[in-house]
Amino acid sequence: MTTNGTLVALDKVTRLYRMGDVEVQALRQVSTTIQEGEFVAVMGSSGSGKSTLMNILGCLDRPTSGRYLLWERDVSRLGRADLAEIRNQTLGFVFQNFNLLARTSALENVELPLIYGGLASRKRHRRATEALQRVGLGDRMDHHPNQLSGGQQQRVAIARAIVSDPRLILADEPTGNLDSRTTAEIMGLFAELNQAKMTIVLVTHEVDVAAYASRILWMKDGQVVLDQPHTPSTPLVLSHPDGDQDPGRPEPPSPPDRSTDGSIASLAAQQAHT
Repeated sequence: MTTNGTLVALDKVTRLYRMGDVEVQALRQVSTTIQEGEFVAVMGSSGSGKSTLMNILGCLDRPTSGRYLLWERDVSRLGRADLAEIRNQTLGFVFQNFNLLARTSALENVELPLIYGGLASRKRHRRATEALQRVGLGDRMDHHPNQLSGGQQQRVAIARAIVSDPRLILADEPTGNLDSRTTAEIMGLFAELNQAKMTIVLVTHEVDVAAYASRILWMKDGQVVLDQPHTPSTPLVLSHPDGDQDPGRPEPPSPPDRSTDGSIASLAAQQAHT
């Protein structure tokens, strides 16, 4: 996989929602690109458009206007079946609440995307095993979620996200339910995956989490108001163009927008019924 190609291109993407007689612009003419191998952190207060942007990037929603090119393919107007195929084969999802199936083992949870991808049982088992070993859980494959710590559950979720060898990992507040020590461990794992040339887009409220990224997008009122490069694992200072906050200190966390926090099971169900 090369590291200098454009993986994501958004061209004047707008997303409108109607709430009764009120029209809400969740995204306003967003244009940006993400290159292969980048690690991008998306920040901003609740209601800024972060989750809507993740929905668009994850092919869970379509723009009202504008274009979204994923690997040079315009996915803006694709049907449900084509979008389901892209989600299964091209994208990996990591959520704040892990979204593991409670009655299945770590190995079976990781195998789930491969089941819906139609992979044969033996190959499925091998790839899930390799993914769990990659995240340091080779000795926990038969454990159920209630037998794992929060950090271990998130590692299972990351293994599930990477098992299909996706081109893009989308992580929505992946450390929101973890303590500071476990957060550092999980972000170290994301950093290792990025060093292996995986492209990652991560939503977070936390400066310490965003500091692992090589690029920061700050959103406000449905627009990208700051696009700033960053040296990973160095102190992060944000140069807000509107000057409404102390640089480097985001607004206090509000309850996160849960619109992208659908379970992997529900995503798989969507794929199965398209």
